[in-house]
Amino acid sequence: MKKTIKLAVVAALALGTTSAFATNGSTMIGAGAKTRGMAGVGIGMSHGAESILVNPALITNVKSNEVSFGGTVFMPDVESKNSIGAPANTIVTAESTADFFVIPSVSVVTKINDNFYTGIGMWGTGGLGVDYRNGLGANTGQGQFQMVTSLQLMQFGVPLAYKSGSFSAAVTPVIQYGTLDINYDTDGNATNGTAGTGIGSDLQFGYTLGLSYETGSLTLGAVYKSEIEMTYDNVLSSAVTTMTTMLAQPAYTNNTLSVPSEVGVGLSYGMGKHTFAVDYKVINWESAAGYQDFGWEDQKVISLGYEYTTDAWAVRLGYSDANSAVKDNTNKTLALNSALTNTFNAVGFPGNIETHYAMGGTYNFSKLVSIDLAYVYAPESTNTYTSNAFGANPMSVKHSETSYSAQLNVAF
Repeated sequence: MKKTIKLAVVAALALGTTSAFATNGSTMIGAGAKTRGMAGVGIGMSHGAESILVNPALITNVKSNEVSFGGTVFMPDVESKNSIGAPANTIVTAESTADFFVIPSVSVVTKINDNFYTGIGMWGTGGLGVDYRNGLGANTGQGQFQMVTSLQLMQFGVPLAYKSGSFSAAVTPVIQYGTLDINYDTDGNATNGTAGTGIGSDLQFGYTLGLSYETGSLTLGAVYKSEIEMTYDNVLSSAVTTMTTMLAQPAYTNNTLSVPSEVGVGLSYGMGKHTFAVDYKVINWESAAGYQDFGWEDQKVISLGYEYTTDAWAVRLGYSDANSAVKDNTNKTLALNSALTNTFNAVGFPGNIETHYAMGGTYNFSKLVSIDLAYVYAPESTNTYTSNAFGANPMSVKHSETSYSAQLNVAF
């Protein structure tokens, strides 16, 4: 088991090229291929070792030892349109070139005895960002400030689960590593870096609590994820203060950008080879340090999933819907000027995806080895902001996403 854990850690670090990505705000709908193949469903449905990442109480369904190792190729498509700094009556349109990322996921579970289970997991959990440096001519890039943003988040967790009869409970202490970078031009001359102090990083602790109850073909689950306060020294304050100075607004001193707390419930029901599942969770952006200053709103996320299984293979389908975390802040009372927050949300942090469609499957090579695949598509979501920092015309952002996941599982 010790050798297996070492291999898992090395593998996750080797894949640790996680960069800016997003789904629900700046949070992934799911890390493992089974969960992603059902559009994030997993609070009330066991996915083996992968359940570490969704509801750790459900790792008690692992028969002995299980290792899941894989990743997601993530491809966002973001387009910004505005008139900031552009010639009179000119609307500037540009596409972000931050459009291809690799996100790792590794989970290991071992059964200690009939009551206790433990393991280890490492996975990319969230992020967000754009890159508007390329493909913009003279006096056109000013509309997007040549902006480059990158938020990257990765977690390491060790779950401990207890099972008694049909009831399971678990706690996963979490170590989270994050980086944040914000750079942009204030004059539009493509010099890049007028605002920005480089990459900031932080390492903080949090936890996940999970519960599950199984009776017959019905499984019920609940999960709580703590808020994790991440502080990126001088990154956020420097970038925002540069713009507040241009607008004759007070300096911004906050450098904390927390990962918000989450609370969710789920259930699944099996009917022979068919399983139907639903999850409901709330992501608390409004109380998360940093995000609350930019007017992000709590997300209520509902996910529906279906799985058909045979001895040799399985097929999964999923659908997820949530309100956008990012809305037009015009006329809102915030710690920051609403026109400024609209500008940062539209150009730098477009966390406005609402809907996901998913499909996936498993092929069992043997009783010990299987592979999972998943495809997730988030159709285009468009937000329009009536006020911005430097232009009378409304600004808008379009955002869609495509991703492919693969995962190898070994049970022994």
